Amino acid sequence: MDTTSSPSPLPPEVLGGRDGWRGEFAATLRLSWPLAAANLLQMLTYAVDVIFIARLGEAQLAASALAVALFGLILWAMSGLTGAVAPVIAADLGARAPALRPVRRGIRMALWLALMSGILGMGLCLLLGPLMRATGQDAQIVGLANEYNTVIVWSLVPMLFNNVLRSFVSALDRPILATLITAAGIGVNALANYAFIFGHLGAPELGLKGAGVATIITALATLAAYIAAIRLDPRLHRYHIFGRWWAPDWERFRQIVRIGTPIALTITAEAGIFGAAAFLMGNIGTAQLAAHTVALQIAALAFQVPFGVGQAATIRVGYFYGARDPEGMKRAGWAAIAIGTGFMGLTALAMIIAPRYLLAIYVDPWDPANAVLIGYALTYIVIAAAFQLFDGMQAVAAGALRGLQDTRVPMWIAAFAYWVPGIGTSVVLGFFTPLEGVGVWIGLATGLTVAAALLIWRWTARDRLGLTAP
Repeated sequence: MDTTSSPSPLPPEVLGGRDGWRGEFAATLRLSWPLAAANLLQMLTYAVDVIFIARLGEAQLAASALAVALFGLILWAMSGLTGAVAPVIAADLGARAPALRPVRRGIRMALWLALMSGILGMGLCLLLGPLMRATGQDAQIVGLANEYNTVIVWSLVPMLFNNVLRSFVSALDRPILATLITAAGIGVNALANYAFIFGHLGAPELGLKGAGVATIITALATLAAYIAAIRLDPRLHRYHIFGRWWAPDWERFRQIVRIGTPIALTITAEAGIFGAAAFLMGNIGTAQLAAHTVALQIAALAFQVPFGVGQAATIRVGYFYGARDPEGMKRAGWAAIAIGTGFMGLTALAMIIAPRYLLAIYVDPWDPANAVLIGYALTYIVIAAAFQLFDGMQAVAAGALRGLQDTRVPMWIAAFAYWVPGIGTSVVLGFFTPLEGVGVWIGLATGLTVAAALLIWRWTARDRLGLTAP
């Protein structure tokens, strides 16, 4: 029996925001922390790859970094595209829970999109060789990177499937599954790297290719874990999201593409500004580039929390958007913005009070050999502290607007903020003043600040702009 024929409220723990501001804060925190934890654990998964590949040598590590730079950008952008299913099914749930048929069709079409975009992404990844040769990379590095790249591309489609299923379990108030599955994936990844890179546990010794094989195994194991969890959880299994997988719903497909394409382009614009900053720093000096890389890793680590809060904001605002409840949308959005900004305030304070201890996560700040690097990094991390608040604010505000299925204008806001005042300031201050690297970082802070201001303005004006009417 399909229960979509009559309205049925979402479970109380999902629509906690209807209990007022206190209930909304509690509900947002309950949804946010597992998503933020999963984001942090995903970074740890990548760190495991680096740890094992580094034992092969500098050439292999450099080659893998080049391959992952392109692969990661494509994966991140395609994840934004397919992740647009989250606000779509959240609105379905808010309008007519449990909305079995609409949610099932939404997830099915998102999986179709994951397959199609994944195949396209694999083709784009194969442009790595020409890109490396065009930028004058060393021939040995080019060969190793191509070898690694031709293996890891096969993990792209299952990773995108995992992204869709993560959106599904999160929207159905099971975000802890994403945390647990990502944590288990770290163990699988470490074991597979150990086996296939070095030829242990009866596996062939594949060197750098073995790291790619480990990535594929981890992606497939994660996919199997999601399928099993969905099958075993009664609330999730009732949607039968894998049933009639061959049946299209082109209207729903177009809706996800319409919402997701601007998200993918926004991600590309944001990733692009940091990539461009790295090239700018490389033209200033090697020590400045190394310091920039370390300081940026600290900022990226902190960013995973408001990124998770932004994902939660998309879902929670989406619930009330589907329910046509403007007051609920207001509470959900502002509660998430307060939580994300508040956390980034704490990280900014930590960067000011104890920067050396944060840098110690990646490099020994007390080793005299690292003195020059640390000197630059300490300067950059203070500037990072200044833009932490704005970085968290723009991430969560963008997530709240996605809950309203508003992605096109935020895309243009991001493109303008990052590339006009952002990179523009970086170039002017970095190359036409004595500030050099500090000027580049001031440019990054400027771009994020402008993005935060414009996105917050748009969120504040949501009713006047007609964004709250489905």
